[in-house]
Amino acid sequence: MLKKILWGILTIAIIGGVFGYYKYQKIMSPNVPEKLENNIVIIPTNSSFNDVVEILYKNNQIIDTVSFREVSEMMNYKKSIMRSGRYKIIPSWSNRSLISHLRAGEQETVNLVLTHGWLLEDVAGKASGFIESDSTDLINLFQNENYITKFGYTAETLMSLFVPNTYEFYWNSNEKDFFERMIKEHKRFWNSNNRLTKAKKIGLTPEEVYTLASIVEREISKDEEKKRVAGLYLNRIKIGMKLDADPTAKFATRDFKATRILYKHIRFESPYNTYLHRGLPPGPISMASIKSIDAILNSEEHNFYYMCVDPDNPGYHLFAESITEHNKNARRYHRWLDRIENKNTN
Repeated sequence: MLKKILWGILTIAIIGGVFGYYKYQKIMSPNVPEKLENNIVIIPTNSSFNDVVEILYKNNQIIDTVSFREVSEMMNYKKSIMRSGRYKIIPSWSNRSLISHLRAGEQETVNLVLTHGWLLEDVAGKASGFIESDSTDLINLFQNENYITKFGYTAETLMSLFVPNTYEFYWNSNEKDFFERMIKEHKRFWNSNNRLTKAKKIGLTPEEVYTLASIVEREISKDEEKKRVAGLYLNRIKIGMKLDADPTAKFATRDFKATRILYKHIRFESPYNTYLHRGLPPGPISMASIKSIDAILNSEEHNFYYMCVDPDNPGYHLFAESITEHNKNARRYHRWLDRIENKNTN
């Protein structure tokens, strides 16, 4: 009798051990492939548990969905709220390691790169490549006057919020997260390097500095010339002289690819066309780089009021104090440009 009891206990222990080992294997054995083609999984907001399983399986990031489901049940992950985000997965992870990682919401950040663009649509297009909200969501927010006016912006001045740079974000950021982060970054930018004081010294608001910087950005390709050109435009503003800036005519006509400004550009009626209207446009005509913004704030002091492309050094400019000197430079430039165009057509 005692022997039967001992055998029974032993049998139960063996079965328990086998079951325990099986359970241990499901929990602790690798279920992420040793070789991952893609070690990043993106879980959209409001995903269900089944959505997560499907994403992982379609991405070939788990080997066995059955064991993943079983261990998720054991760890109460299946019934929890799925945490959206962009997650890095390590090869050969066990179900336990993967589930713990996803449940903890240990996201990887993304480097959101804002580079130069003419329009708010360009900002939205660039930002949407790094966060969950798409470009339509962003544009709808940018066009929500009730929202942007709470932060002191109008449709015309909103571009001045965006300073081209690299910003660290979580992928599951939405359009408001992006916008309000840009507000914080904008304040940080203007409160650094004495920028607000410098803007006040030249009699411009940060939005006006940015607007002028956007013109310099599109007018000048060489960073070493930007401070001189900034000084030239400030000289014109001081005496009430029109800026006559080619990029503003491009912006007004939306002819961004124009290589030569024609009569149709110059005479196009728009408050942004500085060939027709004195002073600054209602707002930026483009994103402005930090170098262009700082060029306005640290402009050269000189007596130049005119500039023209230097035909001997394309990309650079000839500067003049008088219209007579400028017209001479302009004739040289137009003769050079005509030769180039004739050469290209022959």
